[in-house]
Amino acid sequence: MPGQVCRMTNRQRRYVPDCTYFFTARLQNPASDLLVSQIDLLRDATRLCMKRWPFEIASAVILPDRLHMIWVLPNGDADFSKRWRLIKSTFSRHVPAPAYVAPRLQKRGEKGIWQRRFWDHLIRDIGDYDRHMHLIVTAPVQAGLVKKAGDWPYSSLAVRGTGAIASKTIAPVPSSHDPSVAARAS
Repeated sequence: MPGQVCRMTNRQRRYVPDCTYFFTARLQNPASDLLVSQIDLLRDATRLCMKRWPFEIASAVILPDRLHMIWVLPNGDADFSKRWRLIKSTFSRHVPAPAYVAPRLQKRGEKGIWQRRFWDHLIRDIGDYDRHMHLIVTAPVQAGLVKKAGDWPYSSLAVRGTGAIASKTIAPVPSSHDPSVAARAS
């Protein structure tokens, strides 16, 4: 596991340098496919951020309306919020605004592309790391996008091949109450 394993006892956001974090960022519109249709722009925004404020992406998966990533922050720097702000704002500046943007978002000068916040989780130990890696690997299957995790092109699994990451998971099974999702995974 890259980075230092850090312990956290409460649920308040903590900025701990040189630690490993899991993130989920979502688009405002859950029916949108903007992240995969504009994947090159998302990659460019992420590279720009990494050049300005370095960090390591241990694993990632990009779904049509959300992304999950595990980041390792550098020594002495725990400000993941500024990194997400740069990625999201750079991406948003270069895509057209949706047809409808809520007046409250317009009032704040927002384009209405991303949900305002993102979900962060400080990885506590190797078991926690493995659970979040499993979530990343199986996310496209659970979303009903592919039958095998390795078939999804917008994942670090696709970049790395089916080596170490795939061996950490058992057969991916969708956790959905919708029987059609389970049927597609068979």
